[in-house]
Amino acid sequence: MKDLQSDFDSLLPAAQLNRRGFIVTALGAGFALAVQPVMAQTAIKTDATGLVAGEIKIGELAAYRAMPEGGKNLPTILVVSEIFGVHEYIADVCRRLAKLGYLAIAPELFARYGDPRKLTNVQDILAGVISKVPDQEVMADLDACAAWAGNNGGDPARLGITGFCWGGRQTWLYSAHNPNVKAGVAWYGRIDGEVNDRTPKWPLDMAGEVKGAVLGLYGGKDQGIPIEDVEAMGDALKKVGGKSQIHVYPDAPHAFHADYRGTYRKDAAEDGWQRLQAWFKQHGV
Repeated sequence: MKDLQSDFDSLLPAAQLNRRGFIVTALGAGFALAVQPVMAQTAIKTDATGLVAGEIKIGELAAYRAMPEGGKNLPTILVVSEIFGVHEYIADVCRRLAKLGYLAIAPELFARYGDPRKLTNVQDILAGVISKVPDQEVMADLDACAAWAGNNGGDPARLGITGFCWGGRQTWLYSAHNPNVKAGVAWYGRIDGEVNDRTPKWPLDMAGEVKGAVLGLYGGKDQGIPIEDVEAMGDALKKVGGKSQIHVYPDAPHAFHADYRGTYRKDAAEDGWQRLQAWFKQHGV
């Protein structure tokens, strides 16, 4: 674990502020400090052979991009991180998708407020960074990523989104926001919560507004997302008669796909990944 930490420290340069206040660092370089120690025995490492992969800039926004070398008119997947930002796990998810033939883009959506990858305490991340990020801004940043993809090898007619935890909630919201989203896969994104200027709506409020088809993947033993909320979302989706669905893994905890954490559940994670592929294919992405 010490070697992983040393590698992370050596790869991340000191934060730099540009004229718009974005905090700029190397994305996908090592794991966030708050998730140490990393479960090295289960963490998946996908190589970049045959891919174009690395950090890009979309306006002033930094993002990690992975796609097949020479790829054109590719189906595009926006990848939205957990509260830890675009660290190694999210970059690896992008490479996994690129190996399947996708153009995958993971924007650093917290960059205006701080770098959660450098904070060692989850509560500091929540209070110091996440609590400052408005949903409206996230929607605009994801719009910018979708537009960039359409001009850089992606097919605007085949747009999808997937996200984890905080990003799972944003997956629901963006699928309601952007009518061009064909399909989304939301991994254990919160269904309901506090309404305020920053988070004016939650997925449960927007079941009837989802434009594309969203597959919600949840753990029955998630301590942070009550199963009652998940069931309520499933009922709401059925009531509006859309294409979206909920799937629950009864024995899985929160973050069961996070292969670098102790919450990882191999069977649920692999089944969910297969469902993701089938879902995108079924719905034209």
